[in-house]
Amino acid sequence: MFKYHGIPLHGPKPGGLSICRNDAGVPLIEAASFQDALWGSGYAHAYDRSTQLLMMRILGQGRLCELLVDDEASFKIDCFFRKANWREGLDTEVAKLDSRSLALSQAYCDGINAGLAQKRFSALRLLGYQAEPWRIQDSMLVSRMASYLTLAQSQAEVERLFVELVQAGVDSELLLELFPVIPASFDRTLLESVHLEERIVPREVLWNLALPRMMASNNWVISGSKTASGKPLMANDPHLEFNRLPNVWCEQSLSWPDQTLKGMGMPGIPGIIIGRSKQLAWGVTYTFMDTIDSWVEECQDGKFRVGDKWIDFDKRIESIKRKKHEDATLYFYENKHGVLDGDPYRAGRYLTTKWIAQNMGAASLMAGLNIGSAQDVPQGMHILATMESAWNWVLADEQGNIGYQMSGLMPLRHQSWNGFTPAPGWDPDYDWKGLVPLEDLPACINPEQGYLVTANQDLNHLGKCQPINMPMGDYRARRIADLISQHKQHDAHVSQAIQMDVYSIQAAEFIEILLPLLKQNKYKSKACKVLKDWDCEYREDSAGASLFEQFYAALRMEVFGKSASGVGPDVLCHLSEQTGVFIDFYQNFDKILLNPRSAWYRQPGNNEPESGQPTQQEAFVNAFNSVKQSFEAKPWKEVNVICFKNILFQGKLPAFTGFDSGPIAVIGGRATPHQGQLYTSAGRETSFGPSVRIVADMGDPFLHTCLAGGPSDNRFSGWYMNELEDWRKGIYKLL
Repeated sequence: MFKYHGIPLHGPKPGGLSICRNDAGVPLIEAASFQDALWGSGYAHAYDRSTQLLMMRILGQGRLCELLVDDEASFKIDCFFRKANWREGLDTEVAKLDSRSLALSQAYCDGINAGLAQKRFSALRLLGYQAEPWRIQDSMLVSRMASYLTLAQSQAEVERLFVELVQAGVDSELLLELFPVIPASFDRTLLESVHLEERIVPREVLWNLALPRMMASNNWVISGSKTASGKPLMANDPHLEFNRLPNVWCEQSLSWPDQTLKGMGMPGIPGIIIGRSKQLAWGVTYTFMDTIDSWVEECQDGKFRVGDKWIDFDKRIESIKRKKHEDATLYFYENKHGVLDGDPYRAGRYLTTKWIAQNMGAASLMAGLNIGSAQDVPQGMHILATMESAWNWVLADEQGNIGYQMSGLMPLRHQSWNGFTPAPGWDPDYDWKGLVPLEDLPACINPEQGYLVTANQDLNHLGKCQPINMPMGDYRARRIADLISQHKQHDAHVSQAIQMDVYSIQAAEFIEILLPLLKQNKYKSKACKVLKDWDCEYREDSAGASLFEQFYAALRMEVFGKSASGVGPDVLCHLSEQTGVFIDFYQNFDKILLNPRSAWYRQPGNNEPESGQPTQQEAFVNAFNSVKQSFEAKPWKEVNVICFKNILFQGKLPAFTGFDSGPIAVIGGRATPHQGQLYTSAGRETSFGPSVRIVADMGDPFLHTCLAGGPSDNRFSGWYMNELEDWRKGIYKLL
């Protein structure tokens, strides 16, 4: 018998296995082999994060009404996941695993089941849930969910938004400037003929509970020629919804003879996702590869047209069991283009949508298990390139190499179609033609400048193909690159300071336009002085950050909301307040706002004010005028605050119960290396920022880490939120 934080484990277990905690509560797992270490990892995941682990599976299976809470919101969530159908083909994917990966994955599952059996307290038991055994198929299901939700999903939503704006009558010239549309494949009449069943404006966001909003991140690697140790350095701070307890990441150290893996994993998925071994360190950001496409289908009598032929849809029947209501039966119609958004028995045109990694999983699971055995950057790049979901990987090894590798399945499309706009489903020329070869994806090793940075920006120039058509803004990447280039000798502390940096290039570029206009108009208000004195940093004491955010929101409304040819004020408010469009894709809008020659502006000398379009100068001045009178010089810490909430109870319990924490002030903004974006999505407070920060210097054996929360999901554990204050202050520990 061995002890796990005073909890005895009875029954079969790997020989020689020990699990203890360090001073921060991180599980330190020592075993005779990697397979035994994964057993221990699964046990620790189940013991520390059973609620998170099991909630992800319940949601992915679309069984929330059956197993936990049967209300209207839960039913909509179940419908969402049944439509996604990520359970399909899991047995087939498990059969693709090689013998080593199969054994390792099964050991991890065995550890989870042993941990679930040992767990004495579980919030889910209060709701009457008894956990079913964990299987490898469940790990693949969680992997699919983590790869799609709010990641590939964001691409699908912005593409659907484009169709909605077309149907709302927004001028084609304006849309072509705002979105990455290839004119040769843009058929406005076709899109206007589509009947949309689900809408983004307005629509309900169906993720909640255990599902975090994921999106932005930073990572970088620096060559040993620029470090104090003479060895490469890797830094990574995944930006996602951080105001959740527990954190989506689970930190562990796995050791066996001659090897150690340490870093962050995700409960339900075996292995370390970001972290290091003795030889190699690796970090990840989302790459914004377009892996999801839509087609317009001509439908009638349950059929769709291909050329001159009419073909029956495949009909999928889903039954949702409900605890408090009658069971529900759902019908989904599918073809090779995905699930139909409509009823094919009602004649008309509807969209089908498909994610290329829909039924994958084996290759990603094997890559995650193999990365720990890579001896250097070239080997690591080769392994990570086989991941089926789209990521930006940076790597550093003890031999002195640094590298970048994009992973993901990129569809081969019609030569005049980039996948952003829906294609005619009846034309086989627009069917996917297979996959872009992995060797054509963006990659780089040992660049001349001595460092590599990814922050969700456009990285197409590093490959032979164009996988990205809707990247995030490059402000963070540019700022990080500037800071790296300014230092001649980097160490872990320098990278930690970069991760905490709150300077906004975005704000500086807007202020550069605005201040001369204020001077020209001889403005001398308190608001003018605040902006003039502001250093463009989103620190806790910054009033300039608060004022700029008000001005920026007013400017968007001035340009995109008020014009008769724009998106309209109601739609703009919804996009700003209830969706992630301006969170994810703000630079598309910024390029227009910062360009005085944009078609969204009336040009100087064009005396047609009745169009509703201002010139750029008029828009900036009008926006400032709309906020200067009501502006209160509140510091950022009074404006940018949020509560950390338990993923199961979502703030519904009284504060004295201790399940939630806050409100907590958050530094940073949308375009700063340390992001601090707070907003509301479908009535729920959510966030984007550094959920965890890690730094690895290959000149020492440590991993510097800083987690927003703690190891455990048990409110009554001392490890529930023990790292939260250090995370807020940017205090790192050594793993």
